[in-house]
Amino acid sequence: MFRRVLIVSSAEGFIVKGLETKLQNIGVESVYSSPKMKDLEFKFSETNLVIIYTDEKAAEYAPGLVYIKDRCAELDEQVIVIGARSEFESVKGYIPDSCVYRFYERPLDMEMLLNDIENYLEREAQYERRKSILIVDDDVSYMSMIMEWLKDKYRVSMANSGMQAITWLAQNHADLILLDYEMPVTSGPQVLEMIRSDVSTADLPVMFLTGKGDKESIMKVLALKPVGYQLKTITKDQLRKNIADYFLSQKRV
Repeated sequence: MFRRVLIVSSAEGFIVKGLETKLQNIGVESVYSSPKMKDLEFKFSETNLVIIYTDEKAAEYAPGLVYIKDRCAELDEQVIVIGARSEFESVKGYIPDSCVYRFYERPLDMEMLLNDIENYLEREAQYERRKSILIVDDDVSYMSMIMEWLKDKYRVSMANSGMQAITWLAQNHADLILLDYEMPVTSGPQVLEMIRSDVSTADLPVMFLTGKGDKESIMKVLALKPVGYQLKTITKDQLRKNIADYFLSQKRV
């Protein structure tokens, strides 16, 4: 697994350059980005952790902070914030506590920071070895509930539309896709047709997780060879068992 950290700061000053050197010494690659959207969009790829080094201008970079929050939620990653307490409070206006791994108040305890980064990356390495599941559903609250059911055992990502799922799959791998049937613009069957028509995703296993239980709907997608068809009335324990049984069956093939 790669070990790469994104450092976000308004300037690549003395402290940031010192941190980059310390990270290099422990085998961690670092990438610097300003908090501006146009810079973040190019730099926010294949990184394991975001470090935000704040200053008194933190509130001026709201779009960048919102972008970091959205990408961390999408990738299930967290951030470390370094700065004054007042600056941290400004950052928290855009990035919730659930996305923050640690806050370090200046002056910085570099040894403690590096130790926390090592611990985070080791946790991520263990997490990376888990099976990856992509949930595709326009009902965000239901999708979030399913994520809570599964995230202790699997790497779980979410897409709230069919096209968002296709975009995600262009850059990421899923060991299993949990797909809703009825979605606006692009329905579940249409998403599955697109997955099957692309050579890079054609063999991905897709399991429907839907409220549509009528025979006609089920028969309509059988030709596309989903690996399962679950109704949303399923319980947490049954869903976890069905998914575990599926992965176990693949080991025996």
